[in-house]
Amino acid sequence: MSAAFTIRRATPEDAPAIAAVLLQTGYFSRLAAQTLEQTQAQVQRQMELGDSREGGPTSIFIALAPGGEVCGYCAVHWIYFLFLPGPEGYVSELFVSPEARGQGAGGLLLAAAVAEGRQRGAYRMGLINMRQRESYQRKFYEKQGWEERPEAANFVLIL
Repeated sequence: MSAAFTIRRATPEDAPAIAAVLLQTGYFSRLAAQTLEQTQAQVQRQMELGDSREGGPTSIFIALAPGGEVCGYCAVHWIYFLFLPGPEGYVSELFVSPEARGQGAGGLLLAAAVAEGRQRGAYRMGLINMRQRESYQRKFYEKQGWEERPEAANFVLIL
């Protein structure tokens, strides 16, 4: 079924469609308090600040459904650690609209991120997946060949 999806690099013009996918997830209560226009402006601003042009520090890919509408996206940040021989690609976001889930779009988006990592000479790819999310429960990343690091702890400081 995944052959029906097209993956391409996102452009600034895709910001409204990316915002729509993000809102469809229902994961972020802070976004639910915003208007659609506010979320679209936030996505546009973050895309500009993250410099998602080809070769920039952020890569954003979108999945297009057979009808051409954006049904998912993946954002990857390229981080240079001094102790690694190459950069790490950090997948910060991979979201697929509810109606497209389980049809292969997520796997194709992740594959595009990995291909970009190989092209950039990355040493490894990493991500954080919340255990209560459907993707974790159905072992999406494990099925894609990723391994969970049981010895790692995830810490966050809200500023």
